[in-house]
Amino acid sequence: MAVKYLSKYEIAFKGLKEGSHQFDFELDDKFFEKFEDSDVKKGSLKAKVLLTKQSTLMILDFTVKGTVELLCDRCLDLYDQKVNNKSKLFVKFGLEEEEMSDEIIVISFEEHQINIAQFLYELVILGLPIKHVHPVDKNGQSLCNPEMINKLSEYLIEENSIETEEPADERWNELKKLLDNK
Repeated sequence: MAVKYLSKYEIAFKGLKEGSHQFDFELDDKFFEKFEDSDVKKGSLKAKVLLTKQSTLMILDFTVKGTVELLCDRCLDLYDQKVNNKSKLFVKFGLEEEEMSDEIIVISFEEHQINIAQFLYELVILGLPIKHVHPVDKNGQSLCNPEMINKLSEYLIEENSIETEEPADERWNELKKLLDNK
């Protein structure tokens, strides 16, 4: 089923003339369902692929724009994260298929189409920030769930007060003097 759905992200290049050709794709919730263990479950993005066909290779310029729904690392609420990312892929023709680098792949002379679903998915994932947190509003205030932030603050205050209330073991003071005498 996943292969059948992802077949709509195939570009048939065999009959194309040399030169530039543009292809447009939509990346929606159903697209992201096909990739297991993904941080992204929902999204609405537009992808443009500019394929430049030459006699010995193809150059694919990818652009994805839109939003994906992520889980905030701070408050655990869902939020919409904007994505705007670009990439380039060089496709050479050879006897065997191989991935030479992140930007260069070799496909068989026998191939007549290329499925770009995995490349589009990776482009979206690479366009996400490392920390998934709500953006700030126009006043610079976080849009995180205030109730959860208050709970976290209360927990941190309790933890700090517990740590400071414990009496220090006198034996450690003598060892600390050694550290101070370096």
